[in-house]
Amino acid sequence: MPPNRWDVVIVGGGIIGLSSAMALTGRHPGIRLIVLEKEEEIGRHQSGRNSGVIHAGLYYRPGSLKARTCVEGARAMVEFAAEHGIRHELCGKLVVATSAEELPRLEELHRRGAANGVQGLELVGPERLREIEPHAAGIRALWSPGTGIIDYPAVARAYARTVRGRGGEIRTGAQVTGIRRLGGETVVETTAGDFPCGFLVNCAGLHADRVARLAGGRVGLQIVPFRGEYYEIAPERRSLVRGLIYPVPDPAFPFLGVHFTRRVGGAVEAGPNAVLAFMREGYTKTQVDPRDLLETLAYAGFRKLARKWWRVGAREMVRSFSKAVFTRDLQRLVPEVRERDLVPGGAGVRAQAVDPEGNLLDDFAIVRTEGAIHVCNAPSPGATASLLIGRAIAEMAEEACPALAARG
Repeated sequence: MPPNRWDVVIVGGGIIGLSSAMALTGRHPGIRLIVLEKEEEIGRHQSGRNSGVIHAGLYYRPGSLKARTCVEGARAMVEFAAEHGIRHELCGKLVVATSAEELPRLEELHRRGAANGVQGLELVGPERLREIEPHAAGIRALWSPGTGIIDYPAVARAYARTVRGRGGEIRTGAQVTGIRRLGGETVVETTAGDFPCGFLVNCAGLHADRVARLAGGRVGLQIVPFRGEYYEIAPERRSLVRGLIYPVPDPAFPFLGVHFTRRVGGAVEAGPNAVLAFMREGYTKTQVDPRDLLETLAYAGFRKLARKWWRVGAREMVRSFSKAVFTRDLQRLVPEVRERDLVPGGAGVRAQAVDPEGNLLDDFAIVRTEGAIHVCNAPSPGATASLLIGRAIAEMAEEACPALAARG
């Protein structure tokens, strides 16, 4: 093998790319593997800007890839955190119904969770609800004691240490500019040079569809970026929330609604909303990239999505600009929250895949093309399930690449 040729190149140094690298280096000692990350450090985007929740597996359609990987992935994540000294806590989550109209959806959530094998689920009334979260309000709730919180940036760093410890490499400051196929080999062109390889794994997150197209793959979807904006509860009012308090979600929409999340460092976040971002890494209202925005607006799938969900989108936009509206929505769950209790927090951008018919993909989407695997949709619970997703990608790579499988 030429000294500059790699067995596997992974594009994307987020939690999914690093987990895939960890799985492959664990299964194939001595493999020549490199992770290419365009930023100067790993985990700068979705991996470092999420809410830090270890999801138990309540929301996902039984039998879906999300359902299959989340429940086992949560257990694996807790074990990994304990082994590597990463801060985490199983603080539990309440999903709260505040009206009679939400009760059938709450019961369906309970059914899904039980079908997925989530342990300890309990439908509770107002009295038990207030025992768990004294400041929450609702007519019924679903209690998930196995839901937790964790420091995902620390998880990503631990994944990276493991990869390097097994002989894998991680190259930052290496933005992909082109990909070409040459006689059964793939050459990944980047700002840090060319990287010939036998197999490519695309975990580029917000840019996964673009990397897939560069590789000649037709994945039948496009990434549409949605920004989630958070407030934090002022330190003197954090006692209003003990763990996690969520509304009953709309099953037709992949976003969970504004909620309360305690972080491992002690802070309490409130949010997020879900508004269209005007660039793929648009973490503020004023960040605009004309190319990104025009690409979104020109996509037929997005236009169909917008026609279907414009009322929801308009409400989210109002909430983005009105702290009073944001506060009123939070008060449905915790009536004692006041506008003055909320201080500006962070924001994240969700890489949401949309198909040509305007459907928001509600499951993980991992697509295989010649010489490559593309992780095209891995939003929440992608971080929770990352160890399982990494293992699945390693198995798919072995099936697709005989030379890799032959390494044993």
